[in-house]
Amino acid sequence: MSKPEPGDNPAKDKKKPVASNQIDVQGLAEKVTSNIEKVILGKRKQILLALAAYLAEGHILLEDVPGVAKTILARAISRSVGCVFKRIQCTPDLLPSDINGVSIFNQKTAEFEFRPGPIFAQTVLADEINRATPRTQAALLEAMAERRVTADGQTYNLKPPFLVIATQNPVDHEGTFPLPEAQLDRFLIKLSLGYPTIEEEALMLKRLQFGHPIDDVVPVVSSADWMACQEVVRKIHLDDQIRTYILEIVHGTRDNENILLGGSPRASLSLQRAAQASAAIQGRTFVVPDDVKKLVVPVLTHRIILKPETRLRKIKTEDVINDVLDDIPVPVSSDYHTEKDYF
Repeated sequence: MSKPEPGDNPAKDKKKPVASNQIDVQGLAEKVTSNIEKVILGKRKQILLALAAYLAEGHILLEDVPGVAKTILARAISRSVGCVFKRIQCTPDLLPSDINGVSIFNQKTAEFEFRPGPIFAQTVLADEINRATPRTQAALLEAMAERRVTADGQTYNLKPPFLVIATQNPVDHEGTFPLPEAQLDRFLIKLSLGYPTIEEEALMLKRLQFGHPIDDVVPVVSSADWMACQEVVRKIHLDDQIRTYILEIVHGTRDNENILLGGSPRASLSLQRAAQASAAIQGRTFVVPDDVKKLVVPVLTHRIILKPETRLRKIKTEDVINDVLDDIPVPVSSDYHTEKDYF
């Protein structure tokens, strides 16, 4: 009889997923969104973008100042889908073995036993990832790209649905190690939550007076059903016009005079997958141009490097991307009409 993989929990997997053709992705996404909004106020757009990345089987980079609920968002997503959550506090002395796990000698059996690290959770929060050394950051690369970990010559598969949410502070750069382009490209989207309004912050103070609402967040979707939703997203239809539109946008970043490094082929694939997830969240079985347009900035902004002279002129990456988007003709069809603005 084969041994279970590290991170496996057979007791939690007794419930089989509903067939993908019976899954209501829009309804389940709305349940998860409403559940997360119990603890994060006024950030519906960011929550939906995060869920789109999760449904597209991508990873999320949260870049924002401290104290705006980046960690709470990660915990709320994990709890809502009933997944195992682990947090990695990145510091300069963090080692790859602290993430992947280590083999320990068992004196009773006279054998080495592998003790899995926090990466074997289903939802992993890498807090302040840019404070870890490049060697440690690279330990996340295989897990994010291949959804498996190699330790002591053995390869272990990670339990789906697997999600890495990494955070970093855009202000404090002292003692940090900027993420290399190869690792940034592994994140499907980059988000910023931003500060709440006065009304939202006042309501937050009331809710937190006697305890934290995150403690009351319970699963509203099983992990098995969420995986079935991911399967539905893969089957969302894109016609040739939409696929060409995506390619023209990404190729436009490679030819722009303000951009030193444009989007890679992985950027094209990420934009396609994110657009499929956006369509599924809105209850459609096909992608429309608005799905692509609303996800271009979150998907591409961290993959593009501006030229030094462009940065000296204080031009933002988002503005350059929007200029590229404005130059690309939008596909036109009667099937592309959308009634509700979700994002």
